[in-house]
Amino acid sequence: MKFMLDAGHGYNTAGKRTIDGMREYEFTRKVAAFARDLLTSYQNVTVYFAHSDERDVPLQERTNTANRLNVDAYVSIHANAYGSTWNDANGIETYVYTTNHQETYQLAQKVQNNMVSLTGLRSRGVKTASFHVLRETNMPAILVECGFMTNRNEAGLMRTEDFQRKCALAIVNALAAQYNLTKKAAPPPSTPKPPSNPAPSVRSDLFKVQAGAFSEKSNADAHVKKLKSDGFEAFVSTDGLYKVQAGAFSERKNAEALVARLKAKGYQAFIFTD
Repeated sequence: MKFMLDAGHGYNTAGKRTIDGMREYEFTRKVAAFARDLLTSYQNVTVYFAHSDERDVPLQERTNTANRLNVDAYVSIHANAYGSTWNDANGIETYVYTTNHQETYQLAQKVQNNMVSLTGLRSRGVKTASFHVLRETNMPAILVECGFMTNRNEAGLMRTEDFQRKCALAIVNALAAQYNLTKKAAPPPSTPKPPSNPAPSVRSDLFKVQAGAFSEKSNADAHVKKLKSDGFEAFVSTDGLYKVQAGAFSERKNAEALVARLKAKGYQAFIFTD
């Protein structure tokens, strides 16, 4: 079986975010990564990503790739939002293009039920929508909204690894049930020997680019507006100060390239990791 996991949006594409600045892709990419790791425990399963940490992948390219690879199912992972302030909108919902396609609808129901069961959030049901990734794919395709980024409680959950793993497990459980996946046999136990030359640890931090920090939000907002007028993507996050972030990358060289572009335009910028 071949599955494509699609972490909704990207670092720089328009998407939803929490009121305090966490972007949708920061959540969806982690759920997709955990789901991929879980799927490797099943026999004869290949997992593809529609998204990339290196660039924002257009929707048409995502669906074209899925169709070219002839994957068996496409799962797009998102987070919902309502309005621009904290509010009480809440819950999980899953979308299909049409309920007439039995296999797609069954998969959506399984994902929805598993999401609600594992996260404990309210079920908003399975719905139909003419989203590009649902309409332009040739295989069963669903889009799941894993809670509301404008709900203070659910936004807080999205920042936690426990919730991210629960969302991933819900997706994988549904795929396993829908397509009768078989677990790989567990390897025989062995006594590990300590390596003579331990490998250096690998950091998984994102390299983020900061282009300003202000005590007043109005000044940070004005700085974001100026950056956007110069062709840069930027947004405000806060941890006491209002910080202007202009990008996040898995490879330092890409962050360094953005810093160089910012400095060439006269901005102060530097790289940091959480």
